[in-house]
Amino acid sequence: MSSIGTGYDLSVTTFSPDGRVFQVEYAGKAIDNSGTVVGIKCKDGIVLGVEKLVTSKMILKGSNRRLHSVHRHSGLAVAGLAADGRQIVSRAKSEAASYEKVYGEPMPVKELADRVASYVHLCTLYWWLRPFGCGVILGGYDRDGPQLYMIEPSGLSYKYFGAALGKGRQAAKTCVYDGSRKDDSAFEYVGCLFVMTHGQWEIEKLNLSELTCREGIVEVAKIIYGVHDEAKDKDFELELSWVCDESKRQHEKVPDDLVEQAKAAAQAALEEMDAD
Repeated sequence: MSSIGTGYDLSVTTFSPDGRVFQVEYAGKAIDNSGTVVGIKCKDGIVLGVEKLVTSKMILKGSNRRLHSVHRHSGLAVAGLAADGRQIVSRAKSEAASYEKVYGEPMPVKELADRVASYVHLCTLYWWLRPFGCGVILGGYDRDGPQLYMIEPSGLSYKYFGAALGKGRQAAKTCVYDGSRKDDSAFEYVGCLFVMTHGQWEIEKLNLSELTCREGIVEVAKIIYGVHDEAKDKDFELELSWVCDESKRQHEKVPDDLVEQAKAAAQAALEEMDAD
């Protein structure tokens, strides 16, 4: 009975007999119902992409953004409940501004990720709060170069070569192994992204150590278009942002002309795959 959460999901502070916190797992389900969010670390910066589902034809294009600038050099991509995501973005902006005011320099991405993760985890400790129904991918550029982190509703935070959230996270699965496992040749590629199309695993061997952000934009668009199911899913808007050398290490929206080129390349790749 405990495995289905009966009686143990009434409070976030209640553990089931097998050590699970069901409300945190329910928050993960909220993320799985959201559009796919992908982030990759390239040699010259970070690229973030979002499949923003359009729930109504009456919604104005560009509204309810899922990509947010936290600081000049960092940004967040939100998967899950957009309102919860805005609260996390607000906290992240506050932490970044406070750090710069005290120390006189931009906040390192690792420190920002740790503070945001601690804030998210705080909402799993008190019975009068509920976990955030969203996960975020944080990308930024600091003195250590481009950094990419993913923060889950439980407060877990990990550093990635590439990360995915949302309903297509299993279809755009990320592996960040460094070749330590030799039982599967797929793990010998650092930062390779797994893309599932038509039920088959297709390994896109992205050499992220040599991939530029301009090339990364196209790859992210291909992944998002590849996991989008036109038969089941609603229409979507593709949102792309980057923080890289070309953007002068500032987190910015990708220029419209580059977005259109990425869309065209992704659609062409999808049509070619369907033809095969």
